[in-house]
Amino acid sequence: MGGVLIYGATGYTGKLVAARAKAIGMTPILAGRNEAKVRALAEKLGFEWRAADIDDAAALDRALEGVEVVLHIAGPFSATSRQMADACIRAGAHYLDITGEISVIEALAARSNEAAAAGVMLMPGVGFDVVPSDCLAAHVAAKLPDATELTLALGGMEKASRGTLKSSLESVGSPVRVRRGGRIETTWPPPRRAFDFGAGPRPAIAVGWGDVATAYHSTALPDITVYFEAVPQIEQMARMGYFTRWLLSRKPMQALLKAAVDRMPEGPTDAERAAGRAVLIGEVVNARGQRAVSRLTTPEGYTLTTYTALEIVRRVLAGEARPGFQTPSKVFGAGFIAGIEGCAFSD
Repeated sequence: MGGVLIYGATGYTGKLVAARAKAIGMTPILAGRNEAKVRALAEKLGFEWRAADIDDAAALDRALEGVEVVLHIAGPFSATSRQMADACIRAGAHYLDITGEISVIEALAARSNEAAAAGVMLMPGVGFDVVPSDCLAAHVAAKLPDATELTLALGGMEKASRGTLKSSLESVGSPVRVRRGGRIETTWPPPRRAFDFGAGPRPAIAVGWGDVATAYHSTALPDITVYFEAVPQIEQMARMGYFTRWLLSRKPMQALLKAAVDRMPEGPTDAERAAGRAVLIGEVVNARGQRAVSRLTTPEGYTLTTYTALEIVRRVLAGEARPGFQTPSKVFGAGFIAGIEGCAFSD
């Protein structure tokens, strides 16, 4: 049996995943662009390491020698996913990542037949993006088999890492993406609703979250909207006018904004992660207006990512992979998330 390679191990999330792998007895190969950083982390944890630039196909091929599963954590995935998927297909290694980027997910879905022919599984979104919401979507959809509309709402997401913030900045000039009639469409201004995340109704704003892509592949529901609780950062983005969003999307402004992000804390502190909780709400409605609603509580998002990503790695190494493009709930079932520490459904 081959091993697992974690690419992007020296970033905020990568270091959390590597540390948990060590704690639960896994022995991954750590990899990334920066040889010095990868070596230092690997030696600290007692792991093998390999260095390869994401744009160097030959170096990636060498890094993937003898590897059965790649857990790709180096974002923004819009700039890195294609290269790693190419390498995985060449090497016959299963591809996992933690993206929540709709375009990345759809691009991987379009390569399903190519991957299947190589015996490779492509499964994006094995972290907080999008395992809990994907499982919730499948769970609540099963309660109303003739549903046509899915709404997901996520609360408790105040803290983000530098990598997450940079990925979010790339979409600042774009309208919100939703799914209507099975097709991904854009809308602006973003729809708003109120949801009870456990302390009474709270305002929420529609966002282009990965489930606009994955939940359709998991449930086949044609209409999908995803909302985030309207924390100040989300509210500020939603209130921007067209010109401001256009200006911030230009390359010079993107460079300035990302440089500012680099001066921020790397991500939530250990104490913040330990204290944090996320609440997700899933609602389906059929043509007659009947509805079913379920709630899912989980640990803080970055902590949950370490749990779900490594559990999926373990299962894939144990032979549970299915070649082609897949979503977490399609392969492991809607109940997968309920088996993760600190997660529970309520209907």
